[in-house]
Amino acid sequence: MTRRFRQLLPLLTSFFLLACSNTSEVDKKLTNPSLPDNWQESKQALSVEHNWLSQLDNLQVQQLVTKALAANHQFAMQAYALKIAEQQLIVSGSQLWPELDLSFRSGRSKDNQSDSYANSNSVNLNLSYELDIWGKLSAADQISNYNYLAQKATFEQYKQQLVVNVVTTWFKVIEADKLLSLYRSRVENSQQNLAIIEGRYRSGLTAALDVYLTRNDLNNELTRVSEQATEKTKLIRKLERLIGEYPKGELLVNANLPLLTNDIPIGLPSELISRKPELKASWYKLLSQDAALAYAHKQRFPSIILSGSVGDATTDIGDLLSGSSLAWSLLGSISAPIFNAGRLQANEEKSRIELRQGEQLYLDTLYEAFSDVENAITTEKNLKHSYYTMLAAQENAKIAATLSFEQYQSGLVSYTTVLDAQKRSFEAQTTLIKIKNRLIANRINLHLSLGGDFSAQSLENKVE
Repeated sequence: MTRRFRQLLPLLTSFFLLACSNTSEVDKKLTNPSLPDNWQESKQALSVEHNWLSQLDNLQVQQLVTKALAANHQFAMQAYALKIAEQQLIVSGSQLWPELDLSFRSGRSKDNQSDSYANSNSVNLNLSYELDIWGKLSAADQISNYNYLAQKATFEQYKQQLVVNVVTTWFKVIEADKLLSLYRSRVENSQQNLAIIEGRYRSGLTAALDVYLTRNDLNNELTRVSEQATEKTKLIRKLERLIGEYPKGELLVNANLPLLTNDIPIGLPSELISRKPELKASWYKLLSQDAALAYAHKQRFPSIILSGSVGDATTDIGDLLSGSSLAWSLLGSISAPIFNAGRLQANEEKSRIELRQGEQLYLDTLYEAFSDVENAITTEKNLKHSYYTMLAAQENAKIAATLSFEQYQSGLVSYTTVLDAQKRSFEAQTTLIKIKNRLIANRINLHLSLGGDFSAQSLENKVE
């Protein structure tokens, strides 16, 4: 050991201890956050069920999901983003290994004074390796690792969201079709009423006002049918976009809105953290920011690089690597930042602030996820109650509409009473269809909020 190296050893040792002392700065409370023992709106703690898509028991919707996973453009973009993150992982990992380069040069020059020519040929094999004594390169590799894991979890979350979008849009098409059928029946009913009223008017049994009111009611219903047909067409186009088949315009949906009233297992709040992809992605992003802080800190310490080369140079290209003139060199260099106007210190402090910001973002994502589950549970209970009360209201409104028209024909009530009763019946039927679909949509979103998987292995989309 040379005298100069012995003089530098204490300094290098102090640098090493200082650099390695930079451990994780993520708030320890985040690794074990304070969570409730159970959900506020439920006391059951059965494990969350996966494969919820099969519970719908409909072949068409499962086929649409399969098509979306294979042809949706946004989903394909997410798949490519995951592949990019995977390649970046390889790039960052390569920095931990030596770099070996081979170079070859060949040239010919002329000396004007002697009017002679000279050939030059050389080949060199160069080796370069940075010693990762501070863990700087390892920190950079950790950043890529966590970014890859975050992207992978984001990809899974997007996949689940895509399936939810396909299924909920499919049910919206069914809802639009049911409402369109209801509106068309209303048109038929208004046309029948108009024929009766006009007949009574010609017989002198009713006033002209009733005729105009009936015609106005018929025109309103015709307008509603036209608007609903447009809405259904738009929803079909949206569904075709999701499954990658736009603009065929050939998608036919023929199904009923199921009544989903059975309870679903929702598990424990503590299980949500490890199950929901969105939360896992947020956590990995936070760990990536923590690794970025470590990297910024270690940038302030010296870099130690070893380099070596083996080469040969001759005038005759045929004599290269003959062994007679091979040359080699082995060098070591240390470079340390001395003055950079506070740039490295500012970068470290910037990374520390970004980490604190990331902690708040993770907490916000975490508690938003819990809130989504709680809200979905509460909404489902209220929708179930609303459905049964509206079901009774619909039956009462239908009876009232029939009685009011009979009483009108007997001269007991005015025609405005008939219109009001028919409007109440129509609104009750419309609301009942919408509540049933809201129950379905809320149930599907509850599965998404819980992080439950949507299907069996056969529908999984693999990233090739």
